[in-house]
Amino acid sequence: MSTFFSRLAGFFQGKPSGASPASAPPPSGPAGERGFLVFQHTGEVIRAERILREAGFAVEVKGPPPELRTGCDMVVVFDLMLEPPVRKALEAEGLDPVQSVPVRDALLEPVSLFQVQDYGDWFMVRAANMKITVERASGTIVNVSGGGCPDVPYLAALLTGQSIADAEEPRVKGRTLCSYSLQRAFEEARRLWRG
Repeated sequence: MSTFFSRLAGFFQGKPSGASPASAPPPSGPAGERGFLVFQHTGEVIRAERILREAGFAVEVKGPPPELRTGCDMVVVFDLMLEPPVRKALEAEGLDPVQSVPVRDALLEPVSLFQVQDYGDWFMVRAANMKITVERASGTIVNVSGGGCPDVPYLAALLTGQSIADAEEPRVKGRTLCSYSLQRAFEEARRLWRG
């Protein structure tokens, strides 16, 4: 309850959340307390995530339930109690979601952005349309595939053969929507490999 009041006080002082973007945990809690923002294009989701994290909001990017797909395969999950300041932060940057959906039903629950496939000695993580495959024993990235963006072959060449623990993150050299998805797959593969 004290978190709610500190966030509310922060809102009225022009600080939407007490957490810094780096330390902001993903939204959690009962389904009635969360909601998600639907956007027309993936680029808008990426921009909204950046704007909201920089403003101090704890947000998470997930996949929309099938009933609410609009051509974009990602949504921004947020604390529904903070919808007014969230919308205000987005409007200040000229970004308007298609809709805001409260998660009150299991059918409206956003789905994980990740799919993991077990191949015994290897595992593959898929995020949206990008895939990264890692050898379990060594942590070596053995394959990067998917997408249709021009920087995918370049990123694949940089990552393949590198250790998932030490490789440079795709976001450093990537510049496209595919590289954003690859970054998310990379982070999840690194987390899974570290156990």
